[in-house]
Amino acid sequence: MQTPINKFQQLMIITMEECGELTQECSKILRKYKDFSELPEEDIDKLKKEAADVYAMIQLMIHNGLFDYVELEVNAKKKRKKLKKWSTLIK
Repeated sequence: MQTPINKFQQLMIITMEECGELTQECSKILRKYKDFSELPEEDIDKLKKEAADVYAMIQLMIHNGLFDYVELEVNAKKKRKKLKKWSTLIK
């Protein structure tokens, strides 16, 4: 008989799974298209669904006290600053 997993384990496992599904959808899109303008609505919808699933899990992490919105935004700003320096995503 399998030992039931606790709430923390569920949160971590489901978050990993959802991140994996978003990664997989991004990979599928990269194999098919070279630019944003090529994406059909159907593939945008799939990407949006997977991104929303990851976002829901991040919200559950916040709800369970792993971090808060302020900490998340502070770290997101740090990431955007790095991206500004090392990529062309942010001008």
